[in-house]
Amino acid sequence: MKAVGYRQNQPITDDRSLEDVELPTPAFRPRDLLVRVKAISVNPVDTKIRQARKPAEGQVEVLGWDAVGVVEAVGRDVSQFAPGDRVYYAGAINRPGANSELHAVDERIVARAPRSLDDVAAAALPLTSITAYEMLFDRLRIGKGGGVGQTLLIVGGAGGVGSILIQLARQLTQLSVIATASRPETRQWCLDLGAHAVIDHRQPLSAGLKAAGVGAVDYVAALTRTGQHLDEIVESLRPQGAMAVIDDDPLDILKLKTKSIALHWELMFTRSLFETPDMGEQGRLLTEVAELVDAGRIRSTVNHQLGAINAENLRRAHALIESGKAQGKVVLAGF
Repeated sequence: MKAVGYRQNQPITDDRSLEDVELPTPAFRPRDLLVRVKAISVNPVDTKIRQARKPAEGQVEVLGWDAVGVVEAVGRDVSQFAPGDRVYYAGAINRPGANSELHAVDERIVARAPRSLDDVAAAALPLTSITAYEMLFDRLRIGKGGGVGQTLLIVGGAGGVGSILIQLARQLTQLSVIATASRPETRQWCLDLGAHAVIDHRQPLSAGLKAAGVGAVDYVAALTRTGQHLDEIVESLRPQGAMAVIDDDPLDILKLKTKSIALHWELMFTRSLFETPDMGEQGRLLTEVAELVDAGRIRSTVNHQLGAINAENLRRAHALIESGKAQGKVVLAGF
């Protein structure tokens, strides 16, 4: 089968950083689906792993943790899906990624794709939806329909996770949602997705909040450059507030002590990495997201469609992600 992978860690400007390869059809486990991949999305995790994870000698590492496709075959213990089902999912970080014509994935972290979206639009949703949903409801522990009189600050509102987090918070809670963005087009993007207000993260967050009529916030979703923003996040949070983080910045967490601020790290791969008893929650929440999409309450966040799934286009996608200027999601479709 056709696939895109790498044999050595190289900067994205090097043609060897991602290469077109031919690989055997993947073996699949009893609870796996074998999916014919139609479209994939690119996330910051792809670039981080490409830079840091060294393939074994003579092996090819395949990335890609966002996919939509059609089930070709199922393992003997599969109970929720059948060949022909159109599905979407983010996969597992400890297994080969989905940048390949065929991909094996555990049925528990899969859902039927939104019927109202084409493959490109659907592929933009899984990883960021899982991350945003888990941040809101599992990490920050905001109740469905809750948040009356409370405020959520989303640092990095125009990125992949921020774009879906704004929508989920508006549709499933009563929080006041403040996003950060630094350019006119990203500011408008956040407002169009439902943010009540947008402030500039190039300026002190606390001053921006005050200018927007917000004295302090109850929750912060820190999605980018958290170390750079930590002092202002602490300044902006109410005593006994909570923050959730997804990036890898080292943090001086003693700064949270005076206000008794709770810190939660979110990694959407945790459930699949450890095969936790609630691993199936990811399939369930993706089903809920698909229903919200089909009801017209949430829209896809795809904003860059870079053509077919091949090494040249994936290198372009990685370069865009690494630039820090991607707005919404980057998607490729077809081999």
